[in-house]
Amino acid sequence: MATLKYSRQRESIKNFLAGRKDHPTAEMIYTALRKEQPRISLGTVYRNLALLTELGEIQKISTGEGPDHFDGDVSRHCHFICRHCHHVSDLKTASIDAIMETAANGFDGEIEGYVANFYGLCQQCLQGQGSALTDPLKSANLEDSNRY
Repeated sequence: MATLKYSRQRESIKNFLAGRKDHPTAEMIYTALRKEQPRISLGTVYRNLALLTELGEIQKISTGEGPDHFDGDVSRHCHFICRHCHHVSDLKTASIDAIMETAANGFDGEIEGYVANFYGLCQQCLQGQGSALTDPLKSANLEDSNRY
């Protein structure tokens, strides 16, 4: 593969994601970066997120419905995805790396890694506070929420 040319936009996206725990969407990243780079386009953000994911420099997390979320932490770790509001959060768990041994048992190929996502209801949805997501007028403003 040819050497990748430096891109200020790509570097900005990586820096934005570094150390964050809120797993923002492309739209959230675009909105934040636009404050410092008013000429950046949403298409540029999507293209760079796809490239960074392909290069293994960030993780893309699909929630099944709604937009994908992105994580600057590429270390092996688990995520929790709320099946109601699609909020993504890191799960602090003991290592489950033994799952690779279990999966490799009786498999002739070589397993190099795994992705572990857990699904259920987040605390806000359990308490009924996530119900705003079923109201289209209220859910339109959730991208600005501190929760995400």
